[in-house]
Amino acid sequence: MVKHMFFFIVLAGILTNPYAHPLSEKYYPENDPVVSKKIEQWRDLKFGLLMHWGPYSQWGIVESWSLCSEDEGWTRRTKGRFENYDLYKIDYKNLKTTFNPMKFNPDKWAAAAKAGGMKYVVFTTKHHDGFCMFDSKYTDYKITDEACPFHSNPRSNVTKEIFDAFRKEGLWTGAYFSKPDWNSEFYWWPYFATPDRNVNYQIGTYPDRWQKFVEFTHNQILELMTDYGKVDILWLDGGWVQPYTEKDLLNYRTKKDFKQVNLQSQDIRMGEIVKKARAKQPGLIVVDRAVEGPHQNYLTPENHVPEKMLPYPWESCIIMGGGWSYSFNPEFKSSRELIHMLVDIVSKGGNLLLNIGPSPEGTWYDEAYVRLEEMGKWMDVNGEAIYHSRPVSPYKEDRVCLTKQKDGTVYAVYLGREDE
Repeated sequence: MVKHMFFFIVLAGILTNPYAHPLSEKYYPENDPVVSKKIEQWRDLKFGLLMHWGPYSQWGIVESWSLCSEDEGWTRRTKGRFENYDLYKIDYKNLKTTFNPMKFNPDKWAAAAKAGGMKYVVFTTKHHDGFCMFDSKYTDYKITDEACPFHSNPRSNVTKEIFDAFRKEGLWTGAYFSKPDWNSEFYWWPYFATPDRNVNYQIGTYPDRWQKFVEFTHNQILELMTDYGKVDILWLDGGWVQPYTEKDLLNYRTKKDFKQVNLQSQDIRMGEIVKKARAKQPGLIVVDRAVEGPHQNYLTPENHVPEKMLPYPWESCIIMGGGWSYSFNPEFKSSRELIHMLVDIVSKGGNLLLNIGPSPEGTWYDEAYVRLEEMGKWMDVNGEAIYHSRPVSPYKEDRVCLTKQKDGTVYAVYLGREDE
């Protein structure tokens, strides 16, 4: 029974995305009661921060993908010796030697995120290019390597610094980690060409090489689970790295516009990884993105808001402005649009993970701080309709979104038009 009903007016605009990706609705509930409890606590948080950051930020380009020939259509190379792929890869990798974010101040980011109403952070510890923003002992392609000028800075282990700063402000921490590693010779073997995003050799022909990659991946994830304090979320990207049946592979290969010429079963023994990680971080939420199965504790529609309520834990990861990584002269979404988007997502049972791409110097655009400040002011007044809430039928009717608190209180949030 409804105990109370409150109305809030939200001045924002509806988010639409012509490039919205289809979302699988097959969800496997977690059987571990400790993890299940953690997932419910995460659902209470509603609003988090995602940050894509690495040496590629110096060029203002999309992270990693320009190394992948398969995606030339939307990540056309424009920097370095782009007319020659081999030379481009050298220039891209050499960005490590000029990456020196001397204005890096994670405390300022954490304070702004908290003031904006955010409750957790997910940081790119390693993207597909393989560059580690943490002090891994299993590679020299990292920010703490001597060839990177920032290595001598006392805050050079930026993952540790970010996690420590955000925890200090009371936010949860999440480690984004790419399963594929295009820098590893055990994934992209220099002996062969790299036709697409997949491992570039036949695993069945070279099983020992693949086993080395599996060990490498396990070791790096365990570093993050061991040496970086309490970690709440392991957010794994690169969903093509997964086991496939022959039927799966046939279905993919017969799809229109399919480009992954070397797609094959890529089993990194996820069950073992999860068991090892949770031994270090009890209750750890694991998000094996886009891989149907028990290790996708919540689903992650990318850069769009689903049209309807989804009956399982989910999170929309959405760009605040520009691209996922730093871009020059980006156009930021308005505060109205961001607030509206948050309300829309929450009414449908999801969380919003809002992305901000730091600059090569380690700063945010001023607009990012302004957006968070304005969102925080709205949340200070209306947060009781957002945090800890759950969806309630009919969820959204025209311009009214509904949420419900656990004591039965229902909130109706009116999404005002721009001229209202």
